[in-house]
Amino acid sequence: MPFKLNAKGRAHIPRARYKVRNWRAYDEALRNRGSLTIWFTPEALADWRARPRTTRGGQALYSAVAIETALTLRCVFRLGLRQAEGLMGSIMAILGVDLPVPDHSTLSRRACGLSVPRWPRQDSGGLHLIVDSTGLRLRGAGEWLSEKHGTIKRRAWRKLHIGLDAATGEIACFDLTDKDVDDAGRIEALLQQVDRPLEWLMGDGAYDADGARKSVRDHSSGARYIAPPRKGAALGPTAGRAPTQRDRDIQMIQAHGRMHWQKLSGYNRRSRIEAELSRFKRVIGDGLRSRHDERRTTEVKIAVKALNRMTRLGRPDSVKIA
Repeated sequence: MPFKLNAKGRAHIPRARYKVRNWRAYDEALRNRGSLTIWFTPEALADWRARPRTTRGGQALYSAVAIETALTLRCVFRLGLRQAEGLMGSIMAILGVDLPVPDHSTLSRRACGLSVPRWPRQDSGGLHLIVDSTGLRLRGAGEWLSEKHGTIKRRAWRKLHIGLDAATGEIACFDLTDKDVDDAGRIEALLQQVDRPLEWLMGDGAYDADGARKSVRDHSSGARYIAPPRKGAALGPTAGRAPTQRDRDIQMIQAHGRMHWQKLSGYNRRSRIEAELSRFKRVIGDGLRSRHDERRTTEVKIAVKALNRMTRLGRPDSVKIA
C-alpha cells in the first residue's frame, strides 16, 4: 500500500475476514432487486395519468410518478431511453393494463427538472455522516479510442459528493458538481439536505478545512468533526490555552502516531463510504448517460433513491472472524 502513511508498519496487519450471519434473508433481498414488482408498483399504476391542471397551458398526459417509474427502470436495468420505453410497453401488455406508455422523447424532456421525492428516512437518532466524492464520466470517447489514438488530454466528467448515514447504510445527501469543485467546499450544500442533528461527520484528508468545520458547527453545535490533519500540520494559535478538536488530533498523532489516532477516533469506519461508492459504480454504473446538466441531476437523484430502496430490501449482518 504505497499510498498509505506508514505503509511498512502495516505489513504485519492481517486482512480482516467477515462472515454473513443472515445469508438466507440477504440472498432473498439480492434476488428481489431484479424483480419488476419492486420497481413497478400498483401505486404507480393508480397515479399514472397526470391530474388535470387548473392553470393555462397544455395538459400533461403522464404524471411525475409515471416518468420517475420509467426512468427508475432505465437506471436499475441500465437501459437506453428507447429500451426503457419498450420494457414499459411489454409490462403493460403482460399486466393487461390499458395505459399509455411515455415515448423516449417524453422521458428525455420530462427528466429535465423532474421532482423526485425522497424515501422517508429511517429514524436512527443523531446522524453519523461519512462524506466522500467520486468521479462519474460523461458520454463520449472511452478506453478503446484512448488505446487506439493515445492518451486523451481532456476527459469530461462530473464529481459526485455523497453523505452516507453510517447507522442505516443509506445515502442521506448528495451533490453533483463540476470536476474542479473542492470537496470540503460542498459540506454546506450537503448539510442543507440533512434535517436531523449531527453527532459527528467524518471525511478523509481533503476535508481538513476550516470552512467545512464551521459549516458543521453552524448546523449542529457540539457535533464532532473527524478528518485527519495533513502531514506536517501545525497547531493553532490557541492550542496552549484553548485547543480545538483539530489541535487535539494533531497532538495525539504527534504523541502516539496516526494509526493510534485512527483507532481511537473511529476513523476506520470511513471504509463504509468507500464501499458505497464502489457499490454505486457496480450497480448503477461509472458514467452519466444524460447530456444535459439538469437531466444528469435527475439521473443521480433516481440512482440514489434506487440504491436506498435496495438497502431497505435487506442488508448483510456481517461479523468479524477472529
